[in-house]
Amino acid sequence: MLPGIGPIALVHEWFTPRSVGGSELVVQELDALLQQPQLFALVDGESRRRGSWLAGRSITSSFVQRLPFGVSHVQQYLPLLPMAIEQLDLAGYPLVISSSHLVAKGVLTGPDQCHLSYVHTPVRYAWDQMHAYLRQSALARRGFGPLIRAQLHQLRQWDVLSGQRPDQLLANSRFTASRIRRYWGRESTVVHPPVDVDRFRWDQPRDDVYLCLCRLVPYKRVDLVVEAFNRTGLPLVVIGDGPERARLQAMAGPNVRLLGRLPQDDVNAWLSRCRAYVYAGLEDFGIAPVEAMAAGAPVIALGQGGLLDTVRCIQRGDRQPTGLLFPDQEVSSLVAALEIFEQQRLWQQLPAERLRQWAEGFSPERFRARMEAVIEHSWSRHQRARQERGRALPVPMA
Repeated sequence: MLPGIGPIALVHEWFTPRSVGGSELVVQELDALLQQPQLFALVDGESRRRGSWLAGRSITSSFVQRLPFGVSHVQQYLPLLPMAIEQLDLAGYPLVISSSHLVAKGVLTGPDQCHLSYVHTPVRYAWDQMHAYLRQSALARRGFGPLIRAQLHQLRQWDVLSGQRPDQLLANSRFTASRIRRYWGRESTVVHPPVDVDRFRWDQPRDDVYLCLCRLVPYKRVDLVVEAFNRTGLPLVVIGDGPERARLQAMAGPNVRLLGRLPQDDVNAWLSRCRAYVYAGLEDFGIAPVEAMAAGAPVIALGQGGLLDTVRCIQRGDRQPTGLLFPDQEVSSLVAALEIFEQQRLWQQLPAERLRQWAEGFSPERFRARMEAVIEHSWSRHQRARQERGRALPVPMA
């Protein structure tokens, strides 16, 4: 692809064994699409780890790599990360692509370089979720709240500044695009992230149990899901682990089972046979609901954020619906949705084959095709701009 460009740089925040999520899936697909570009990151904990997809790769890292616990606890150096990302030397790379949920978009490039940044989210805890973050912060409760607020204030200023640096911004959903517009004042192109839909079976018999699958952290609002099922008495299985598990176990009724972390094959089996997947968090995109639809499961979820891109609501009259969206992040709103789903037997109106076909629109193949088209367009536009600048230069006098 893109012959004649020269070397390409792909920048990601960090490569560590503990951070494997949607942003890492995007980087893997970009790495394949760009045919193994030079990788840059704040820290690299993967290239020397046997079995990693990055084993043996050359990854240029920042000075944070050499700090105590820098690789394993990179986020503890948050005040240093903007400066650290700016120290990565990208000279000699005509095309730079960054994958950013924190600082990667802030790399320094010159006017003759083309920089595209795929933005997973503007920094949540520095913007609209700052107050929720402070309420959950142990350091804030110990009296460090004013210091944290001052650091987040500085981070917001740098976030706006660095958001102006890329030539083009890509967003993983319309919701993320709206946040980019509000916080950075820029437009972005929506390219949905890749979801590995082929690893799911969609043609299995369905059970009557509902499924909630996610990390058990506060912003996922699994507590809201558990309380709603306590009230309805419907059977619920919760798969996942995290700091909320003990609290959720204490509040769960006899109809709610928390299974903890399971092997991937077991997770896939639950998705393939549950009556519906239930989720109450506010997501920038949300991969798990797409995985559920790939497995033939309808989705009952909060009708806000990135899920408005991925779930078509049967109650709204959406064409070829794939689930049911409830309007408010409240127990009563989810309870009402569950009652409608049960009373009207909506799962019978949401055939598994249709759900799978819709989910295939988020496949890695679709992502690569879309990204290739966007990169080619941006590169061509950048080259035309360079030619225009060259023609505009004054002719030296003899």
